[in-house]
Amino acid sequence: MGNHLLYAATVLIWGSTWYAVKLQLGTVDPEMSVAYRFTLAAAILIAFCIATGRSLRFGARHHLYIAAQGLFLFCLNYVIFYYATFHLTTGVIAVVFSLIMLMNILNGAVLFGTRVEARVLAAAGLGVAGLVLVFWQELAALDLTSGPILGLGLSIVATYSASLGNMASLRNTRAGLPVIQVNALGMAYGAAFMAVLATLRGAPVTFDFSLTYVGSLLWLVVLGSVLAFGFYLTLLARIGADRAAYTAAVFPIVALIISTFLEDYVWTTSALIGVALILGGNVLAVARPAKKPSASPHPAEPAG
Repeated sequence: MGNHLLYAATVLIWGSTWYAVKLQLGTVDPEMSVAYRFTLAAAILIAFCIATGRSLRFGARHHLYIAAQGLFLFCLNYVIFYYATFHLTTGVIAVVFSLIMLMNILNGAVLFGTRVEARVLAAAGLGVAGLVLVFWQELAALDLTSGPILGLGLSIVATYSASLGNMASLRNTRAGLPVIQVNALGMAYGAAFMAVLATLRGAPVTFDFSLTYVGSLLWLVVLGSVLAFGFYLTLLARIGADRAAYTAAVFPIVALIISTFLEDYVWTTSALIGVALILGGNVLAVARPAKKPSASPHPAEPAG
């Protein structure tokens, strides 16, 4: 598959997964939905690793970081996003999530000593200004208990959790661990953590056999978790981390288009300008290729 097809497939799939998450809401608790998703995704990837002779044996110290990747990237951020979806349209949540590129750069500076350039600070400023404009009406009312503000807060927390997961992933990559096997085990850890959390919360073990729920679950498992990650990682290997990271600047547009038609998202002038500032900030943040793409903290492993 050519690079353009890989790029388009990644953007379209991850842009659509946000609405698929919304279709999961209802009968099944969010914790159980996340557990189902990553149990199935991990099983598929582990079976693939076994069938292709990829070793899943790693030292105990490596497993700690793989578990951390699973906790932050395949557990906490997803369930928090599920709860955010109760309060916001999925397109807006995808736009908030796109700020993960900026969070990755800043976290990379704190955790790995990566130098932060002036353009990144400018991009962060654009991102913050964009968020203010997108949520201008809610912020002007100063009601911190309102649904949209709560959804914004949850989305920011979930995005930061995903960024921490990216940092764990970066550490694992720098340690020479193979990405496919680490993702397989990380998803298994994430599913296990999610099952424990569901048990502690007393979430009932239920399943929805409706076409909507099963269809959205399969979409998230097969396309959103297995194939899209494979497409993205192949693209990353071919064109480098920074150029591949542009997917996170583009797929929110797909999510917003879906929200406009399926969730009746109403565009305001301030929201339109705000989205433009956020996406523009993301593009600015990754505008120049890094010297060592494989070690860059810039790429986002999307949460859709």
